[in-house]
Amino acid sequence: PAMSLPELRSILATDRDRVRLIDVRSREESAAGTIPGALNIPVSELENALRMEPADFQATYFAEKPRPEEENLVFFCQIGSNECHAMQTARELEYLGANYEDNYRAWQAKEG
Repeated sequence: PAMSLPELRSILATDRDRVRLIDVRSREESAAGTIPGALNIPVSELENALRMEPADFQATYFAEKPRPEEENLVFFCQIGSNECHAMQTARELEYLGANYEDNYRAWQAKEG
Protein backbone atom coordinates (compact mmCIF):
# COMPACT_ATOMS: atom_id res chain seq x y z
CA PRO A 1 0.00 0.00 0.00
CA ALA A 2 1.09 3.55 -0.69
CA MET A 3 1.78 6.06 2.05
CA SER A 4 0.57 9.59 1.34
CA LEU A 5 2.46 12.75 2.19
CA PRO A 6 0.03 13.61 5.04
CA GLU A 7 0.51 10.11 6.51
CA LEU A 8 4.26 10.36 6.22
CA ARG A 9 4.30 13.85 7.72
CA SER A 10 2.15 12.65 10.65
CA ILE A 11 4.42 9.69 11.41
CA LEU A 12 7.55 11.83 11.16
CA ALA A 13 6.04 14.40 13.53
CA THR A 14 4.85 11.94 16.17
CA ASP A 15 7.12 8.91 16.08
CA ARG A 16 10.03 9.15 13.65
CA ASP A 17 11.25 5.69 14.74
CA ARG A 18 8.12 4.11 13.20
CA VAL A 19 9.28 4.79 9.65
CA ARG A 20 12.44 3.97 7.68
CA LEU A 21 13.00 6.27 4.70
CA ILE A 22 15.07 5.01 1.80
CA ASP A 23 16.06 7.57 -0.84
CA VAL A 24 16.70 5.53 -4.01
CA ARG A 25 17.96 8.48 -6.07
CA SER A 26 21.59 8.84 -7.11
CA ARG A 27 24.11 10.03 -4.54
CA GLU A 28 24.33 13.38 -6.34
CA GLU A 29 20.56 13.92 -6.23
CA SER A 30 20.38 12.92 -2.59
CA ALA A 31 23.32 15.16 -1.65
CA ALA A 32 21.45 18.12 -3.15
CA GLY A 33 18.58 17.56 -0.69
CA THR A 34 16.51 14.76 0.79
CA ILE A 35 13.76 14.09 3.31
CA PRO A 36 15.33 14.48 6.78
CA GLY A 37 16.43 11.16 8.22
CA ALA A 38 16.45 9.31 4.89
CA LEU A 39 19.12 6.76 4.05
CA ASN A 40 20.43 6.99 0.48
CA ILE A 41 20.70 3.66 -1.32
CA PRO A 42 20.68 4.26 -5.07
CA VAL A 43 18.19 1.99 -6.83
CA SER A 44 21.08 0.40 -8.74
CA GLU A 45 22.53 -0.81 -5.40
CA LEU A 46 19.30 -1.71 -3.62
CA GLU A 47 19.11 -5.43 -4.35
CA ASN A 48 22.71 -6.03 -3.30
CA ALA A 49 22.24 -3.84 -0.22
CA LEU A 50 19.16 -5.76 0.95
CA ARG A 51 21.01 -9.05 0.45
CA MET A 52 24.01 -7.95 2.55
CA GLU A 53 24.76 -9.32 5.98
CA PRO A 54 23.86 -6.73 8.64
CA ALA A 55 27.50 -6.00 9.51
CA ASP A 56 28.39 -5.41 5.85
CA PHE A 57 25.35 -3.17 5.40
CA GLN A 58 26.38 -1.16 8.47
CA ALA A 59 29.94 -0.79 7.18
CA THR A 60 28.75 0.31 3.73
CA TYR A 61 25.79 2.58 4.58
CA PHE A 62 26.59 3.56 8.19
CA ALA A 63 23.10 2.53 9.28
CA GLU A 64 21.28 -0.50 10.62
CA LYS A 65 20.03 -2.79 7.88
CA PRO A 66 16.24 -2.72 7.46
CA ARG A 67 14.49 -5.84 8.68
CA PRO A 68 12.13 -7.68 6.31
CA GLU A 69 9.28 -7.39 8.80
CA GLU A 70 9.46 -3.58 9.10
CA GLU A 71 6.04 -2.26 8.17
CA ASN A 72 6.95 1.33 7.32
CA LEU A 73 9.84 0.90 4.94
CA VAL A 74 9.29 3.86 2.63
CA PHE A 75 11.09 4.24 -0.70
CA PHE A 76 11.12 7.50 -2.65
CA CYS A 77 12.83 8.93 -5.70
CA GLN A 78 12.89 12.24 -7.55
CA ILE A 79 9.74 11.99 -9.66
CA GLY A 80 8.32 8.54 -9.00
CA SER A 81 10.03 6.36 -11.59
CA ASN A 82 12.41 4.36 -9.39
CA GLU A 83 10.35 3.90 -6.24
CA CYS A 84 8.11 1.27 -7.86
CA HIS A 85 11.18 -0.66 -9.00
CA ALA A 86 12.65 -0.34 -5.49
CA MET A 87 9.46 -1.58 -3.87
CA GLN A 88 9.24 -4.51 -6.28
CA THR A 89 12.87 -5.43 -5.53
CA ALA A 90 12.22 -5.26 -1.78
CA ARG A 91 9.05 -7.37 -2.04
CA GLU A 92 10.87 -10.00 -4.10
CA LEU A 93 13.34 -10.20 -1.20
CA GLU A 94 10.38 -10.60 1.22
CA TYR A 95 10.55 -7.10 2.69
CA LEU A 96 7.25 -5.62 3.80
CA GLY A 97 6.66 -1.90 3.68
CA ALA A 98 4.89 0.96 2.06
CA ASN A 99 5.62 2.95 -1.03
CA TYR A 100 5.54 6.73 -0.65
CA GLU A 101 2.91 7.75 -3.21
CA ASP A 102 4.46 11.13 -3.86
CA ASN A 103 8.15 11.74 -4.54
CA TYR A 104 10.95 13.99 -3.41
CA ARG A 105 9.87 16.75 -5.78
CA ALA A 106 6.39 16.74 -4.20
CA TRP A 107 7.91 16.66 -0.69
CA GLN A 108 10.17 19.60 -1.51
CA ALA A 109 7.27 21.60 -3.00
CA LYS A 110 5.02 20.98 0.01
CA GLU A 111 7.63 21.07 2.78
CA GLY A 112 9.89 23.73 1.28
